[in-house]
Amino acid sequence: MATEKSDKVEKKLSYEAARDELAEVVTSLEAGGVSLEQSLKLWERGEELAALCQEWLDGARAKLEKIKPQS
Repeated sequence: MATEKSDKVEKKLSYEAARDELAEVVTSLEAGGVSLEQSLKLWERGEELAALCQEWLDGARAKLEKIKPQS
């Protein structure tokens, strides 16, 4: 679970930065070669980044729905 301070830092990441870091986390996990403790830290970071990316996507979807012409 992220702390209040890390939440503020996370919100500063752009979608692209979060997505790119998430891709790096996935690559590291897939490559293996790190300790179980480090793997767990990477997994937790990946979860945080995935949630942040989803927030960005949900926000974009909401904006599009607002401007979408009503049929």
